[in-house]
Amino acid sequence: MGPSDLEHIIDSIVQAHDRSVIVGPGDDAGIYLLSGGQAIVETVDIITPVVDTPFLFGAISAVNSLSDIYAMGGRPLTALALVGFPSCDFEINVIKEIMQGAISTLDKAGVMLMGGHSFDDPEIKFGLSVTGTVEKDKILRQKGSRPGDLLILTKPLGIGILTTALKGGKLKEKDIQEALQWMLKLNGDAAIKAIQSGVTAATDVTGFGLLGHAYTMAKGSSVNFIIDWKHIPILSKTMEMIDAGMVPLGAYNNLKFLEGKVQMSSSLTEEERLVLADPQTSGGLLITLPEDRLAQIKDDKGPFHIIGSVEKGTGEIIVHA
Repeated sequence: MGPSDLEHIIDSIVQAHDRSVIVGPGDDAGIYLLSGGQAIVETVDIITPVVDTPFLFGAISAVNSLSDIYAMGGRPLTALALVGFPSCDFEINVIKEIMQGAISTLDKAGVMLMGGHSFDDPEIKFGLSVTGTVEKDKILRQKGSRPGDLLILTKPLGIGILTTALKGGKLKEKDIQEALQWMLKLNGDAAIKAIQSGVTAATDVTGFGLLGHAYTMAKGSSVNFIIDWKHIPILSKTMEMIDAGMVPLGAYNNLKFLEGKVQMSSSLTEEERLVLADPQTSGGLLITLPEDRLAQIKDDKGPFHIIGSVEKGTGEIIVHA
């Protein structure tokens, strides 16, 4: 399923109106207003293994599942585990290790595991359904960028390419320690800083890659996103692995979907375009921030890379070399 298929499904959903639904299908998570300005925020995500070690896979999957709550400005509180595996020929100890990894992440985030559901599947899958809270006046949305804002990315790109190289036997887990550290890093601190600094829009960069998620933020708006390739943070070994043919199919699918939607400099190589479309697991936040608030988001807790700017326009993404 590509971005266009998902958009069609979301647009076709028809349900009775409820004024308490502040944010419905189409953003990073759904938000339902309770009372006194408090709301609940809900999301679900499930992935296949991106690393070889079950414990690490569980921990990374949990970080990935929590990310949408943070991207909305929320605080995750509870989670339900979702696990699929081939029950006839699978060692239960592997599931136990995955769960232990997930709980290690939940403990760091202060989230309680309330239960879950398992299902038979030929390929192992794991993820979480997460519920959190958010204050009505602190909700972060995908839309809202303004001319003059800066484009800021909080994690480097290349995770999809490096994990593909791991699966393809070109790299071992010890070779992608940098990527593992980023996949294990929660987006909670970045989200708190984003709220405190007054960001105008936010999303997390996951399966549709940087360009796909940037397009989701800008499309249908009165602004353009201007991205500077030379300012894009990239994980080490990423370009080397592209040269070795270790590119996930999702990167090619993302580029195909973005044809005619993104203007890219003719001097950008195919390898550079693939990095921009690389699907990320547990990627960073992409936020837009007024330039005069930049000093408030910078600290020693985590890097914030300025990768471009927002200009008045018609919802286009423009990439400069």
